[in-house]
Amino acid sequence: MASAATAVSMDPGAKINPDIQKERDTATFDPLHLTYELDGGREVTERRRYIESLAFNDPDFDCKDVAFMTREENYTNSIRTAVLCIKKLKALDIHDITEAMWYRRAVNGANLLSLALHESMFMHSVFTQTTDEQMVEWLTRAQDHTILGTYAQTEMGHGTFLRGLETTATYDPSTEEFVMHSPTLTAMKWWPGNLGKSVTHAVVAAQLYTKGKCYGVHMFMVQLRSLEDHQSLPGIELGDIGPKMGYANIDNGFLRFTHVRIPRENMLMKYSQVEPDGTYKAPPAAKLSYGSMILIRSAIVGSMGRVLAQAVTIATRYSAVRRQSELIPGAGEPQVLDFQSQQLKLFPHIATAYAFQFAGKQMHQMYADSLDQVSSGNFNVLPELHATAAGLKAFTSSVAMAGLELLRMACGGHGYSASSGFPLLYANESPACTYEGENTVMLLQTARFLMKCVRQLKSGQSFKGAMSYLAERPQSRCSAQSENDFLNPKVLLDAYRHRAQRIVFHAAENLDKAEKSGLARPLAWNQQHLYLIRAANAHCHLAVAEIFFAGVQRSEAPEAVKKVLMTMFQMYAVHGLSEKRGEFLQDGYMTGQQLDMVDRVLIRLLKETRPNAVTLVDSFDIHDKHMGSVMGRYDGNVYENMYKWAKSAPMNDKEVKDAYHLYIGPFLKENIANSKL
Repeated sequence: MASAATAVSMDPGAKINPDIQKERDTATFDPLHLTYELDGGREVTERRRYIESLAFNDPDFDCKDVAFMTREENYTNSIRTAVLCIKKLKALDIHDITEAMWYRRAVNGANLLSLALHESMFMHSVFTQTTDEQMVEWLTRAQDHTILGTYAQTEMGHGTFLRGLETTATYDPSTEEFVMHSPTLTAMKWWPGNLGKSVTHAVVAAQLYTKGKCYGVHMFMVQLRSLEDHQSLPGIELGDIGPKMGYANIDNGFLRFTHVRIPRENMLMKYSQVEPDGTYKAPPAAKLSYGSMILIRSAIVGSMGRVLAQAVTIATRYSAVRRQSELIPGAGEPQVLDFQSQQLKLFPHIATAYAFQFAGKQMHQMYADSLDQVSSGNFNVLPELHATAAGLKAFTSSVAMAGLELLRMACGGHGYSASSGFPLLYANESPACTYEGENTVMLLQTARFLMKCVRQLKSGQSFKGAMSYLAERPQSRCSAQSENDFLNPKVLLDAYRHRAQRIVFHAAENLDKAEKSGLARPLAWNQQHLYLIRAANAHCHLAVAEIFFAGVQRSEAPEAVKKVLMTMFQMYAVHGLSEKRGEFLQDGYMTGQQLDMVDRVLIRLLKETRPNAVTLVDSFDIHDKHMGSVMGRYDGNVYENMYKWAKSAPMNDKEVKDAYHLYIGPFLKENIANSKL
């Protein structure tokens, strides 16, 4: 039943490992139907697969494994494929944003595609932050790729704290120009992708000064390099920041301005303006200029689901093939997947990958809805959107990165090899905990919104949607009487609501006490970080659980698929209760006996998931070429593939003059000659 789901993801001539085929034969559902659920329908899946196949089957994108490339080779090849991708998308007449993303992701494989910031944050900034006149000039040029852009916000000395950015844009009314300047070493832009060697322009975040007053961070379009010879323009110093833990193919760069003049019209002026005489007109809502960041934070939520799906697919398929130790003496080595300890590492992460992908779809919808509201003049949606995007970005990326490391270790020593895909995946994805807002700061931003909601609630306001649980009558005790009760979605969600409500109100009480003790609010806030971060995490955990359950309820998939999705929801929620047991026990909401029930239910869910484990990860429908893992391929031929991969390593090329010819050989011969004397 399961073989249809990802048959297109493997070499048609390859034979399936019998252990992994046996796993697929035990499935209780058709994985294609679950893939349809994740994608949003059969037509979407078929269209996505078709678009991906155009890239997967194109020999122009073939290259050696990036693990065997130098950094310079990796960068150059990445630019080559990025340029090819742009040309081929145009030739294929693919203009839809989602379809173009599918194609780029297929081209990219396990690496980040170069010039990605041009297509994302640069284009989005132009599209959402410019006036009609500005858009006519810059959007057309960006879409035609007559310019290449990046988004330059982070500085050497400041990242997440935007108000601390030091780059200045000082308006000179005598020439109607802004003077861009980096007044200190730490004011240099540091980290923007593709800045080092590739782009010609940047949307630059800078402190706006006009008529002697600072009006905070605003965005400016700045040309950095000549369109004739790609040399940096006068007053602009820029280059590559050097090797990093990951993203070897991306030229993250530095940028320093020395009194660089740009036209007044180069300020992105859709919402705030500086008039020719220097008069400043404020935007209707302060966070409007941060739209690109909110977009990326929202996108990170779903991408963390896909990252976790990729990692758990590798580990689960490997665990189905790997045999180790003996459960029963003399009975032979069982599949590692049969060990309960291995299931505890894998199965909750399968469930979490599904949960995060459902949450990602919800964030995408929430962001799209907010754009509609903002376009109609309603800016009231922005604070909750900002808080939700910040919190879920932090929550999902932290969980996913911890999960990646656990899943790598679940593959034993082979997980350490680049052939597993884990080193590249972890190195390239772990920055998500830092970029677009460092996670601790993001959680504190969510906590700030939660504290505001508590104050509003005490003043008599009511809430709808994600914050409505704060207004509910507190539950004193968990209602579960038996193990089966912990499979009831209401019991599970009630527990998460209670936990979030209690921890949020506890944080608010501690903050209030600190302020009443005489501490200034900023100092009181700093002394309550422990409670505030807990509050934000509990709120986000609840949000993901509620979104996941709502998605399962809305599903119109066949009953067998809905059943396995419900099992995944139960796994996600029950595992969370077990992991966070102290927070449910702390105020007596749950008893020790109830937590014992939770653990027994978790074990039951592991057993229920075991026959479907491989098919559940097959349903993520990740093509072998996108997986970037020898160990995680669909055919399950782990050892054959690892051997073939290792033999292809450049160090095994006997024609190359290596360390033996240069050092080892002469050293041994010298010692042998001396020993004969």
